[in-house]
Amino acid sequence: MRLDASAVVRAALAESRAPVVLVDGPSGAGKSTFADAIVAAWPGVAPQLVRMDDLYPGWAGLEPASHQVVRDLLLPLRSSGVGHWRRWDWAASRAGERRVARAGHPLVIEGCGCLTRASASLADLRVWLNAADDVRKRRALDRDRGAFDAHWDMWQRQWGRLVARESPVSLADLVFDTTAVLAAPGAAARGTVSP
Repeated sequence: MRLDASAVVRAALAESRAPVVLVDGPSGAGKSTFADAIVAAWPGVAPQLVRMDDLYPGWAGLEPASHQVVRDLLLPLRSSGVGHWRRWDWAASRAGERRVARAGHPLVIEGCGCLTRASASLADLRVWLNAADDVRKRRALDRDRGAFDAHWDMWQRQWGRLVARESPVSLADLVFDTTAVLAAPGAAARGTVSP
């Protein structure tokens, strides 16, 4: 199956008028780029986009953010119709402003750690992206222009523990390998990327 944002949108809307879509995978797999393409391909009012990068409480925060997205956002959204999260202020190294999501409006959550056994049943569509390790590392380090370099090994250890415990790829409805895609400038923004 080719990586096609429009097909993901159709699959999500087949599940619900206001679906929750999770886009997960390792760092550098193309989650942010593909989530942007999903939002751009959405008909009518665009879904709210939550980036896990905004939830991680620092570089050691994969696990806490993975719990926060379930506890504060997805569970309350399902039970009461309103979920929230605190945006992490990376410059001040503390929790920032509170953001809100409401039921009845599509929601896309992208980032490492958003797809777990606890979150899977709270979403309508679960997408997993992966790429070869060397490609992912190059993408991630190039993207962050040196800010990620010193943290890569620690992040990968956290990621390995989470994947070993949660087996998120086994929870996904759609799985894509992005090793050979997302390379053409603007390809994902157009909504269709083929190998």
